[in-house]
Amino acid sequence: MERYEEIEKSLIKKYRKSIWNRFIMGMKEYQMVNEGDRIAVCISGGKDSMILAKCLQHLQAYSQVHFDLEYIVMDPGYNQLNRKKIEENAKLLNIPVKIFHTDIFNTVHNMGGSPCYVCARMRRGHLYKNAQLLGCNKIALGHHFDDVIETILMGMLYGGQVQTMMPKLHSTNYQGMELIRPLYMVKEQDIISWVNYNSLEFIQCACRFTEMYEKEHNAHDVLTSKRAEMKEMIKNFRTINPNIEHNIFNSVCNVNLDTIISYHKGDEYHSFIDEY
Repeated sequence: MERYEEIEKSLIKKYRKSIWNRFIMGMKEYQMVNEGDRIAVCISGGKDSMILAKCLQHLQAYSQVHFDLEYIVMDPGYNQLNRKKIEENAKLLNIPVKIFHTDIFNTVHNMGGSPCYVCARMRRGHLYKNAQLLGCNKIALGHHFDDVIETILMGMLYGGQVQTMMPKLHSTNYQGMELIRPLYMVKEQDIISWVNYNSLEFIQCACRFTEMYEKEHNAHDVLTSKRAEMKEMIKNFRTINPNIEHNIFNSVCNVNLDTIISYHKGDEYHSFIDEY
C-alpha cells in the first residue's frame, strides 16, 4: 500500500468517528456540494487545508453526487523552504496541486500599517479569480469548528456583535461563486491527532511579516493575538464545562428573536420596541 493510501485509510478507519463522520455531517447539514459542482480546494500548506483536500478527494471517489475538484495553491510570496514543503506534502499525499504566484506579501508590506486584514482580502480575491479561470463555481476553505467558536467569541468580546463564520456563503464580488467550509464540524484537536498519528509535517504560519516580527520580538508576543486569546479562554472554560464549545455554537443556532433587544438584516434595523 502506498504511503498516501495509508494516510487516507486512517481518515476513514481510525478517525472515522472524530473526523470523517463530522466532515460528512457538515457537508450534508449545510448542503455544500451539488451535482455538477466544480470546486477549487484552496491549499495554504497548513494542516487544515491539507486534510480538507484529502477528505474531499476521498468523498469524490465514492460519492453518488458527481462533482469535480481543482486543488489550487496561491503563492503570495512564500520563502523557498515553505514553497518546497508545500510541494513535497502535495506529492506525498497524492494531491495534484496547481500553483499560481502572486506578489501579495510585497504589495501589502509596501502599504504599511497592519497587514493581516488587507492580506486576507487580497488572498481571497486571488483565489476566487483563479478558481473562476479554472471553471469552478465554488471555493473550499479549511476552517474548522474551533475557528467558528473563536469567531463567535471575538465578535462578542471585541466587535460588540453576535455573528459567526458561516458554513457557506455567496461571493459579493464574483458572480456565481460560492465559498464552502467542509470542515465546519471537525475539531482542531482531532486534526492535530491525525497529523501526529501519520507523522506528517505541515507549514505553520508562512507569513513573511510574522517571520520578521518573530525576529524583532519575543515569540510570546506573537502568540498574544486575539484568536490565541480566544483559544486560551475556551481552554479555561472547558475545565468548568466540557461542553462549552458546543454550547457556544448552539447559542447562534437557537436564537430567540423575542429575547433580542435589536438586530439587523442587511440595512434593515429591528428593535423590540417597534412591536412592544
